[in-house]
Amino acid sequence: MAVRHQLIERSPQQVWAVLADPGRFHEWVVGVADSVPGDSDWPKVGAHLTYKVVLGPWTGSGRTVVRRSEEPCLLELEAESGALGTARIALEVRPWGDTDSLVIIDEHPLRGAAGSLHTAAADVFIQLRHRGMLKRLADVVEKSAPRTPTAQSPAS
Repeated sequence: MAVRHQLIERSPQQVWAVLADPGRFHEWVVGVADSVPGDSDWPKVGAHLTYKVVLGPWTGSGRTVVRRSEEPCLLELEAESGALGTARIALEVRPWGDTDSLVIIDEHPLRGAAGSLHTAAADVFIQLRHRGMLKRLADVVEKSAPRTPTAQSPAS
């Protein structure tokens, strides 16, 4: 199981606005290009996205389905990767202080070959992917939304 976290200097609502925008999925998910929403409203339960997966010289296709959605704090996805099977990816968005968010990603194989072939080495790869993905998410959120002002403390 691979769990990683990232502090994002924006509110949970501002983080959620990016997570809830299917047109921005490829901006923060490592290895994904050209995401296309399905016929349901992302990120409602059952909604899905299809996309091209690019890992070095290899390209394929992928599909991700929303399994649980609790705005603005929880988005659980099932990523389908063909012969490799599926993975559960949970993104939890916690308020952190008055203006920031702590985003925690938890991913593990769910069905198919990925589950039976899962090793500690695979977790290292997933951790590296998550590091890049959470950094990209922070960059997208912080560049697309102004910082929420905090209350000014009285002058001394």
